[in-house]
Amino acid sequence: MSRLPAAVQPAWPLVKRAHRYATRQVGSVTRRTTALAGPRAVPHSGTDSADDTVAREPQAVRMHLGGPAEELRRAVPAGTPDGHWVFRRRAAYDVPRRFTLEMSGGAVVGDYAAHITPGGVLDYETSTYFGVTGWREHPVYLRPRLPVASRVDGTLVSLATRGSAANYYHFLLDVLPRWGILREALPATEPDAVFVNTVRGYQRQLLELAGIGSVRDGRLETSYGAPLVVEPARDTSVRADRLLVPSLPNPDLMAPRWTTSWLRSVLPARSVTSRSRRLYVTRGNARNTRRLTNEAEVWPLLERRGFERIDPATLSVQEQVDAFAAAEAVVAPHGAALGNLVFCPPGVKVLELFAPRYVNPCYWVIADNVGADYRYLVCGRDDRPEGAPMNGVLSDVVAAPEALEQAVDALL
Repeated sequence: MSRLPAAVQPAWPLVKRAHRYATRQVGSVTRRTTALAGPRAVPHSGTDSADDTVAREPQAVRMHLGGPAEELRRAVPAGTPDGHWVFRRRAAYDVPRRFTLEMSGGAVVGDYAAHITPGGVLDYETSTYFGVTGWREHPVYLRPRLPVASRVDGTLVSLATRGSAANYYHFLLDVLPRWGILREALPATEPDAVFVNTVRGYQRQLLELAGIGSVRDGRLETSYGAPLVVEPARDTSVRADRLLVPSLPNPDLMAPRWTTSWLRSVLPARSVTSRSRRLYVTRGNARNTRRLTNEAEVWPLLERRGFERIDPATLSVQEQVDAFAAAEAVVAPHGAALGNLVFCPPGVKVLELFAPRYVNPCYWVIADNVGADYRYLVCGRDDRPEGAPMNGVLSDVVAAPEALEQAVDALL
């Protein structure tokens, strides 16, 4: 997920390298001078495992266990080019156990939700960030000091995470299931405040549809009362008497099967038409957004095969759920709306289109979870060696009409 304006997205790989370098350099200084910043000091150290965080401060940090670890083993999907290395390398993945961390006097900082113990340790397992290799590269270390912290009396639950401020997929797959983990580990908990994004309409809709609560005037109206909403922002810093941090449900974007099942159970379709639907999911025509640049050229071949074009940005969340729940086939360039594959029926046929320098398997794993017939088409050649960074994050897609036609006919 890149925050760069669309016009300069091609510079993302260089910017990211500079970001990681700066984080390490600045952090190496600020961690040595934490005493000078007093209560606004950045974390003096970090851990890669929540178990290590608990071991560092057993008097202040506890772990409440939820579901067990999960071994994911998937068959490499069919596609062009055959056996793409990105899918081969993700065919086996081990998901860690689920848990909720409890920190007495813990803090959460920033729109990326960095979780910090009262002793000043960054718990990286619950605070991961895009494209970094460990806690020393976390963007919290680009700050010379933390923002002034506000105080929450009682219990604060942290649901937000990197990418959840402005991305439908990350809110659906990374934020909502954290509530499920909380309920699994601490079923009787009734928080006084929730750290979660509510600025965008789809965020409020998803919170309400999932039964977490309705957002009204900055408060989350739930069945047991109205907890405060603490809105994540770059300069947000909150310290709570009791901070509860559910583990990340979608590590490395590998969508464990329980995540898909939980979302399907709390976000059911309501109005599924009896006729099967073949959906083409457009991403519009703005540059550097993973759009299909020659959509107008290839649309007739899809239309002839019974596809209808939908723009999820124009639909309510429930309308998106219902549309995908009725789908017989889905063709789309890689994008956040494919998070809705969660709601598709078993046997749905899916063709995902990629630019050659950004092949991401996150929607393949969702499709596999629901029993889909998933295929991919990489639109162009990548002459770099296997394992080269997939850093064309928002590269647009150009689909050769003949290649797309063959892929769609093979799918159907």
